[in-house]
Amino acid sequence: MSDDHENPDASQIPGDAFYSGALDRIRNSMIALALGLSAAAWWRFGRAAAAGFLCGCVIAYLNFHWLKSGVSGLADRVTNSAKAQSGKGIVARFVFRYVLLGAVAYGILTSFPASLRGLFVGLFLPVGAIACEAVYELYASLARGI
Repeated sequence: MSDDHENPDASQIPGDAFYSGALDRIRNSMIALALGLSAAAWWRFGRAAAAGFLCGCVIAYLNFHWLKSGVSGLADRVTNSAKAQSGKGIVARFVFRYVLLGAVAYGILTSFPASLRGLFVGLFLPVGAIACEAVYELYASLARGI
């Protein structure tokens, strides 16, 4: 018998190490896209639209981070690991995300209506970052054989 059949996990270690860094790469892509696209929005659409877009990006980034911690908290709670979070805290953070979004959207709508479209476009920041990660993973799999 060959070593591949005896230890199937040995061949997956480089791939596992690569894919475990996806969350960090997505976060970094979100920051880079937010900064770059905010500058482009300022140049193309003006200060109000760029400010709305940047606010949407900040909310999207916080939402992404809180969603990750919420999922981790639920997983810890389900698996009963050492540091389990309270169920009320997890639900409170879930609700707070939408309260925050509503408050910022209301504030922008009443103060700077021209920024509202930028805010909504900024909320799609994770989609762009995940698309960047998908392209990078495709490149890595073809070029490196991961």
